[in-house]
Amino acid sequence: MSTFAKRERLLLADLLETAGPEAPTLCEGWQTRDLAAHVVVRERRPDASAGLLIKQLSARLDKAMEEFAAKPYEELIQLIRTGPPRFSPFQVKQLDEASNTIEFYVHTEDVRRAQEGWTPRELDPVFQDALWSRLERTARLMGRGVPTGLVLRRPDGQTAVAHRGTPVVTVTGEPSELLLFLYGRKNAVDVELDGDKDAITKLHEGKQLGI
Repeated sequence: MSTFAKRERLLLADLLETAGPEAPTLCEGWQTRDLAAHVVVRERRPDASAGLLIKQLSARLDKAMEEFAAKPYEELIQLIRTGPPRFSPFQVKQLDEASNTIEFYVHTEDVRRAQEGWTPRELDPVFQDALWSRLERTARLMGRGVPTGLVLRRPDGQTAVAHRGTPVVTVTGEPSELLLFLYGRKNAVDVELDGDKDAITKLHEGKQLGI
């Protein structure tokens, strides 16, 4: 049975292929070729992808990105479709599902929502619940730099605290939309923000969300 991570992987590969190498994405400064290179480097060059979190390794990451981005675009797409190399930890189904479901969902939407006329995908309730479960576990990490209190709320009333503080901004939406908001895609999500007006303005104008 296909996992969520595998489904989103294949969808991302299809979207990247259809869009071509020079289409815009929601990742600032990246076209689709850059995004494809990022996905491949993350899976195939762990020594370089650590530069996403460790500043001292950022030069190695930049070099690896340049090397993969220079490859034929079709080759990058095929590497995404076929997945990580044989002995990669991502070959373990449980780890792949835990690590890549959000990664591929977010990047799929980075491609989709950079195009004119996009609309939110119709996602099944099981997938929404899976995204909510992951959001609950990562909310405080992703919201640690926010200058206000931040609460994420599902339409059914379930909440997750992303940052404690006052004044509080409550963001309401489906888990899929809240997840994108939490990952910094604030201008391309279907959510409602309630709370102090100045706090909402700070939240919109700042870049504190995400890793």
